[in-house]
Formats: sequence, structure tokens, C-alpha cells
Amino acid sequence: MGLILKPIDVVKDITKEEFEEKYLKTRTPVVIKNMAKKWPAYQKWSMDYMKEVVGDVEVPLYDSSKADPSAPINASAAKMKFGDYIDLIKREPTDLRIFLFDPIKFAPKLLDDFLPPKDLMGGFLDKYPNMFFGGEGSETFLHFDIDMAHIFHTHFGKKHILLFDYKWRERLYQIPYATYSLEDYDISNPDFEKFPALDGVEGIECFLQYGDTLFMPTGWWHWMKYLDGSFSISLRAWDKSWAVKAHSLWNLTVQRKFDNFMKARYKKRYMDWKESLAIKRAEKALKEGLPK
Repeated sequence: MGLILKPIDVVKDITKEEFEEKYLKTRTPVVIKNMAKKWPAYQKWSMDYMKEVVGDVEVPLYDSSKADPSAPINASAAKMKFGDYIDLIKREPTDLRIFLFDPIKFAPKLLDDFLPPKDLMGGFLDKYPNMFFGGEGSETFLHFDIDMAHIFHTHFGKKHILLFDYKWRERLYQIPYATYSLEDYDISNPDFEKFPALDGVEGIECFLQYGDTLFMPTGWWHWMKYLDGSFSISLRAWDKSWAVKAHSLWNLTVQRKFDNFMKARYKKRYMDWKESLAIKRAEKALKEGLPK
């Protein structure tokens, strides 16, 4: 059977009413082709432009290696000047990525180059979005966002994305007290004999082109692969549900602090226990035919 992947819905433009009924209320992903074409960024933003306006800021870099059991989540693998990193990803494939970077802190004029899609929904968190940069072939591991926000993810380049509804989390081998899966499998090419719970998991496949905007509803798991050296900007908005907001608060405070404490104190023993529990939960969910 394998993974059951269907293509994502793609629209050129969309009204607020259609967006609310078909995608926001149902929490269904969609690609909007023309949203960012109205931004100054669509014409202005390039690797060279980013290098010019951000300057010689030193940035943390991340790779695909398995996390240090004792390290807090999102610990970086290396550091490099931003301009040198841009030169690297323009020049050659690399596993190194910039994650949750805020170039606007160093170049406030970038704020004038994009607009949150408030014509589609409200609740946008702030005016400082996250940006992500990656080299050709670099991958973002399978995870969901800890703050449980809705995300409008606009890419300036080419990117391959796999998406999975939150209800599949146990079958995806979610690590307890974390927002990511076991790092021992490749979701784009799974070993179903070793990880049988993945067999039959349903998801959505998406390919973004320059200027495309992906709407990812709250809680959706995502794996991303850069098909060229390129970058993205993510604009975040709260869901109206107080239950979702409470879940976000729990993740960001109690769960994260507990997990970091246990990692620091018990290191590999704690991580081994979490990975073992992820496998047990996945096998149980498979046996019970979850999710229903």
C-alpha cells in the first residue's frame, strides 16, 4: 500500500468566503499562486538582495544529522556569516539550512515588501515573520510547529513538501513530549518493513514554485526538501479555537521545559526511552486501525 499521497489543491486567487469554507474551517492545506505576486518582494527579493540588506550578521546553521540527546530542541550545528552562507547555497548543494531567522531585525525596510493576507483571515501574530534558507537537497525533518499556528508559507524558489494531518501523529512515530518524529526513517522513501505503522498513512504532496504560498493549517505535520538554493517566509496566525491556543501554550511552556530538563539530566537514556515509546505507540495505533 505505502503512503497514500494526494495532490494539494491549487488556486490562483481566492475570496475570503471560499477560503473560510473550503480551507480554514476544514483545516485543509491549499496553495495560492497569486497572493505574493502582489507584494514588492515578488520582484525585489533575491539571494543577492538579501545578502545586500542583511549584511555580515552571523547566523546559526542546521543540518539533517540526528540531534544530540542532551541538546535543547533547535540547537544549531554550526555558524556562518549570512553573506557567506548565501554564496554557499548559490554555488553548490549543501545540507545546511537557516531556521527561524529574522532578517527584518537587521533590515527593517523588508517589512515594506510583504503583506499578511488579512483579507483572508485575522489573528496574525506579529509583524516579524520567520524566514528559512536552504541549499539544494537540504531537508527539513518531519514535524509540526510547536505554537500550533496557521501558517502562510511563501517560497522564493522550488520546494517539495509532504503534509500529514495531526490525527496521524502516532502512526508517524511522534516522539513523546516533542513535535517531531523518529529521525531513523525517510518519510519521502520509507522502509515499511522496519516502520510498518507508516504503511497506509494518508497525506498530501505539494511542489512549490517561485512565489507560491502554501496555507498550512494548525497542527499539520510537514517535511520539506529544497529543490534549489532558495528561501521562504512564513506568516503565522492564531486559530480562533481556545483549545488550540491552550495546546500552543502547553507546548511552549510546560512540555518544552520538561523535555529540556529531562534531556539535560538523563541524556541518551531519556531519548532511548522516548524513541522506544514512539515505536510502541505507533504499533498500537496500527493494530487498532487508528486514526478512525
